[in-house]
Parts: sequence; C-alpha cells; structure tokens
Amino acid sequence: MKELIEVIAKALVEHPEEVEVVEKENGHTLVLELHVAPSDMGKVIGKGGRIAKSIRSVVKAAATKTDKKVIVDIL
Repeated sequence: MKELIEVIAKALVEHPEEVEVVEKENGHTLVLELHVAPSDMGKVIGKGGRIAKSIRSVVKAAATKTDKKVIVDIL
C-alpha cells in the first residue's frame, strides 16, 4: 500500500523528492500518512478533494485482498 501511494503522489507533485508515506498499524486498521511539500498540497488534494478521494478509492480497492481497513491521511 505504501508503495502505491508513493507512486501516485510522485506523479502528481512538482517536488517528488519530498513525498513521504508513513505506515501506522492499529490492529485491523492500517493508517497511511502522506506528507508532501506545502506548495504541492493543492495538487494532491485537487478541486473539492477529488484527487484525494480518488487516491483513497484506489487504495481501498487494493486493500480488499489484505482484509484490513485502510485510512489515508494527507498531511
């Protein structure tokens, strides 16, 4: 999951070297925190949060095999 978010985020931003994904696991929940440069925040969130919602949808679809709840936080 971590690699998937990194690939998507690096394709969207102007500063791919500042993209960082941190995994935190709580029982059956996996929290993925996406950190990007402040100037790239709008590119990752998108108008009305459309891109952020799409990233979460893709990750949720990929997580169906792991039988865990996955949460993506953009910080």
